[in-house]
Amino acid sequence: MSDFYTLLGVPRDCSEADVKKAYRKLAMEYHPDRNGAPEAEARFKEITEAYEVLRDPQKRGAYDRYGKAGVGGGQGGFGFHHVDLSEALNIFMRDFGGMGGFESIFGGGGRRQDPRRGQDVRVTVRVTLAEVATGVKKSVRLKTLERCTVCEGSGAKPGTQPTRCSTCGGNGEVRRAAQSMFGQFVSVSTCPTCAGEGQVVRDPCEVCRGEGRVKGDRTVTVEIPPGVSANNYLTLRGQGAAGPRGGPMGDLLVMLDVKDDDRFERQGDDLIFDLSLSFSQVALGGQFAVPTPYGDEEIRIPPGMQPETVLRLKNRGLPVLGQNVKGDLLIRVHVWTPERLTDEQQRLFQELAKLEGEAPKRSPGFWSKLKEALGA
Repeated sequence: MSDFYTLLGVPRDCSEADVKKAYRKLAMEYHPDRNGAPEAEARFKEITEAYEVLRDPQKRGAYDRYGKAGVGGGQGGFGFHHVDLSEALNIFMRDFGGMGGFESIFGGGGRRQDPRRGQDVRVTVRVTLAEVATGVKKSVRLKTLERCTVCEGSGAKPGTQPTRCSTCGGNGEVRRAAQSMFGQFVSVSTCPTCAGEGQVVRDPCEVCRGEGRVKGDRTVTVEIPPGVSANNYLTLRGQGAAGPRGGPMGDLLVMLDVKDDDRFERQGDDLIFDLSLSFSQVALGGQFAVPTPYGDEEIRIPPGMQPETVLRLKNRGLPVLGQNVKGDLLIRVHVWTPERLTDEQQRLFQELAKLEGEAPKRSPGFWSKLKEALGA
């Protein structure tokens, strides 16, 4: 990880105000809603992590003394972790979202966010490792607010229409001009009559009571790509709750929960499988079946393979998310020793012990050779 001060472009003796100013400038440059470059999202998360530490005097002091270890989750640490995009966006809005609204941060004169936009809906979908390997389609049943079919979402009684707000003239905002010793200034605020919608319902629908939406449920198909992990999530635009009175739908946020597979240990896109063999099997070698996410495959164990040897099956790990490549399956060979022997097994091992002789001496390791060279 890059140094937090370098990420924000500030000196180590900068003030808290300097940290906030530098972060805001970079966040506006790399915010995903403003910058569509592939690397912008990763950069936005990195600078947000740096900001969260350097803005807090205690965390910053620990970071200055011990680096990232000082703000980690261990004893004395502050539980630092890599933030996902959702956390980064929440941090940005927490500290800068009250300054005239999100749209005003990004240019002022741009499009206002529709106050009728529906809420985002968050669901968790559990997938198996086999489904991660191939990708999968999941059906998600949502219980949320749906558009009223009687008034078609307008909120107005059938046969009538919402009318333009007379207070704001349909703009959703009211402007007030005032004079001061410095000249005239104009304040802009949400219209108190229509709550920013620009229209009012005089004769509400009897079913939805003017909301334009009712409680309901529906099923959404979620296509989960190969190679996902538990820290990934999917955003389905316009699949969340219906907005009031014809407002746009919110988004559906699908959080992914990858179920552990007891057969494998996952390391990124690689998988590790522990293969236990008896002494006679590793001594004689042979063909053995091992599991993969795509079905069992046979591997050849050469005679005399030593314990803890690692074999590699290329392209039998998990897909790399968004790429047409796969990780590998690493097979760690362990020698299984029986805890109890039958009389016949004990007799055979005793005969074998007479024939096999002593184990070869291991060559001295690096540190032993170094000690000998130094005369230690």
